[in-house]
Amino acid sequence: MVGAAVVRRLQQRGFNNLLLASRSELDLTCQASVHQWFSANRPDVVVFAAAKVGGIHANSTYPAEFLYQNLAMASNAVHSAWQTGTKRFLFLGSTCIYPRLAPQPTAEESLLTSPLEPTNEAYAIAKIAGLKLCQYYRRQYGVLYHSAMPTNLYGSGDNYHPDNSHVLPALIRRFHEAKVADAPCVNIWGSGTPLREFLHVDDLAAGIIHLLELAEPPDLVNIGSGQEITIRGVAELVAEVIGYTGRIENDLSKPDGTPRKLSDISLIKSTGWAPQISLKTGLADAYQDFLKATSSQQLRSA
Repeated sequence: MVGAAVVRRLQQRGFNNLLLASRSELDLTCQASVHQWFSANRPDVVVFAAAKVGGIHANSTYPAEFLYQNLAMASNAVHSAWQTGTKRFLFLGSTCIYPRLAPQPTAEESLLTSPLEPTNEAYAIAKIAGLKLCQYYRRQYGVLYHSAMPTNLYGSGDNYHPDNSHVLPALIRRFHEAKVADAPCVNIWGSGTPLREFLHVDDLAAGIIHLLELAEPPDLVNIGSGQEITIRGVAELVAEVIGYTGRIENDLSKPDGTPRKLSDISLIKSTGWAPQISLKTGLADAYQDFLKATSSQQLRSA
């Protein structure tokens, strides 16, 4: 989802000399394959959007895969980029790198100040290692390697797996299927009280290009909307956009996750970037993309 959005944005800006490699073409967890690709292509700039991602269920069920695969991909790519002369590398992580009970909104300085959220600790540790690699390679070797931490993302090309997707695509699919089946109610995980921040992937792509145009970007910077909504509130908004009129019920046997997670985006705003797409407008766009992908049998649900 993120990689496709960045490619669209770059092409809109007139950049056509893009080096792309799908998962089937390049296994980023294989050090030899990654080094071979970098040696053959020698990119000037790298935007590292690859990751194994998922929601609470996936993170809790597959922590070994989340830690190993993300750690391997980051270390292989950063080191091979440096070895083959890449001067600029932008690593993408997630705001889940911050402590579970970090001050809200959470600024970049909160990193590593207290324990992580247990349900996504494995993923967070891998992403922290990746951003620290970029920071230390920049410090030691003088290369312009830096990192951005997006908040919860949604939009075109999202993963709609019924169990392993993030909260927004999961809600879109659940409410759509309930509407089609005329189901009387839809269950949402937990109490519905946790607060979350959401960013449309096209806003993220614009932020990434903005960071690449800065001569001296921060080592680490948050990218988010700076606005929050309860899980219950976003479920009601999804239901409104989709046109579902049944009941919304809470499954209290499921975990809530982090009680509140809002990123402080004052640093990136100070450089001249700000989000442009409202949550309701973005959800309408995401739902249309979902319908299009469903009708063409190209819905991503891996």
